[in-house]
Amino acid sequence: MRPSTTDRYAPAAVGVAAALVAGTLLGASTAWAEAPEPQPGTVEIIKKDPSGALLAGAEFSLLDTLNGTKALTGKTNTDGILRFEGVAPGVWRLKETATGSPIHDLAPDQDVIITPGQTAKLTIVDPFKPADLTVTKTDKTSGKPLAGAVINITSASGDGKPVTITTGKDGTATTKLPVAARTGTAYTATETKAPDGYQLDSAPVKITAKPGAPAAAAFTNSKKEHPTQPPTTPTPNPTTPTTPPAAPSDKPTPTAPQTPQASASTSAAPTPDQTTSSTSSPAPTGSLAQTGADATGWLLAGAGVLLAAGGGAVFAVRRRRDAAADDAATS
Repeated sequence: MRPSTTDRYAPAAVGVAAALVAGTLLGASTAWAEAPEPQPGTVEIIKKDPSGALLAGAEFSLLDTLNGTKALTGKTNTDGILRFEGVAPGVWRLKETATGSPIHDLAPDQDVIITPGQTAKLTIVDPFKPADLTVTKTDKTSGKPLAGAVINITSASGDGKPVTITTGKDGTATTKLPVAARTGTAYTATETKAPDGYQLDSAPVKITAKPGAPAAAAFTNSKKEHPTQPPTTPTPNPTTPTTPPAAPSDKPTPTAPQTPQASASTSAAPTPDQTTSSTSSPAPTGSLAQTGADATGWLLAGAGVLLAAGGGAVFAVRRRRDAAADDAATS
């Protein structure tokens, strides 16, 4: 039996196919080997501060973002420039490790994308170090530290948010103040709440905060004055006399002397018509002189007149009786 045409040519077809596949793979491998590698890129850094001054001596590192290993390091020159060349394309992390200045702080880290054959230019600004402010609050008289004073701090230019601090038991409070210039930034500190029992010291205190330098503000307070209570006047008791009675005096109150006047009936002798049975002298009529320290002589004189008049009246009555008895005996 003769082999078919297909069977006769099958080995030859397989050989041809194998040759074609081998040739294709060999050509692809050669083409891959001849393809050029990506060109590296460059990172150029310009270092400044907020005032625009160029900073020399700042140190930087390029880190591999995949494993964080350090690949390249360097410092800025006198012109504040640092170049990293031959950097493979990809994403890198730029980290500042030193500012080279005592008054500047480190800039934050940032990612850098490297494009083949391109230069990535970056301007890095190092902020000024903040000033360390200390506020003290004391008693104005004794110097004793006072707690609980609330101090409000604002920038003279109005930039930024106000800062509020409160003094502690040692009478102090601290905070950091941002600085925007090499020569310093002006601030104003004002007391908004005084310690308990003390008067508010509302006078503002001027502060100049310089980069990385200490700053201070001092406040003193005086104690509050307690109002003096006015003396109360006691209400007089209505039953108690407000004026004490005068002390009794042995001396009578002097009065103006008056001349005693005797009535005509007391000075005249009794008339014959009077009854002979009257044995007592008639009561004198008239007004007596007023009693007083200077009227004693007048009283004595008036009494003498009355005694004389009374004695005369008695004598006259007796004489008439005797005369009547003699007439009766004669007849």
